[in-house]
Amino acid sequence: MLEAVLMMTILGLILGLLLAIAAKVFYVKVDQRIEEVRAMLPGLDCGGCGYAGCNAFAEALCSGDAKTVKLCRPSKPAAREAIAEYINKTPDADGNITKVDF
Repeated sequence: MLEAVLMMTILGLILGLLLAIAAKVFYVKVDQRIEEVRAMLPGLDCGGCGYAGCNAFAEALCSGDAKTVKLCRPSKPAAREAIAEYINKTPDADGNITKVDF
């Protein structure tokens, strides 16, 4: 019985070490702007902008695929202006700034 407990402990330590190494090697930078922009959008997920919902539209705005915030028709003009201002002033994880129109 002691052998089994010792073997499982060693196996757990080895696998834990491998997971820690994999987490460092395969780390993906996340653009925090997407979460912020998503919070500023109305959250209706209507698809009126041509994207599959508010999260997809936020990703498109932050990546530069969508060039204008006007595609989101349910949002109010003040919200659109705040989104455009945020994206135009806040750099992404690599330090690049995306330009979008109000």
